[in-house]
Amino acid sequence: MMFKYSYHNQYNKAFAVDEDLIITKKYWREQLSAYPAELILRAGESLTSSDKFLPTIADMIDACEQGKELFGLPDEHAAYVEACRAPTPKSAYQWSHPAVYHAGKATGWYLLANQSEEVTYPLFRQHYKRLCQQVLKGEVLCVDAPPPLPQVTEKILSKSELKRRIAQMRKEYKL
Repeated sequence: MMFKYSYHNQYNKAFAVDEDLIITKKYWREQLSAYPAELILRAGESLTSSDKFLPTIADMIDACEQGKELFGLPDEHAAYVEACRAPTPKSAYQWSHPAVYHAGKATGWYLLANQSEEVTYPLFRQHYKRLCQQVLKGEVLCVDAPPPLPQVTEKILSKSELKRRIAQMRKEYKL
């Protein structure tokens, strides 16, 4: 229906006979069966907003292949660099997409910070691809919220109390 209303005259001319429409729908269904329905819908919306002519199956496949961009997912290496450079606390950082956060978390923040790219990038890429597939299938990912600050703050100790506690710790730890 999206194409019918977006490309009214072209659509009616291309599918003047109902039989042509039925055959085309079957063919498109076969060709696009590898892609999730949500991705096909977004790819179609992207094409109708940018193209003047009724898209071909090749146009749809290309749009589906570019699907990560339609969901706001950065490319693999850009996501890797973002995960490596993100400051702590990681959950408070403004991620380009939650999939980047989860791929970094699955890879291990310590590993990303302390190992070379040739060691960590393949592992990160594996996690990121899996998460991208989940997003393309319609799963919504969220970043863990940072822990809240305590409602009640501790009272400030007096200088004499601080000195007493420090002396106690020195004695306890034999310093």
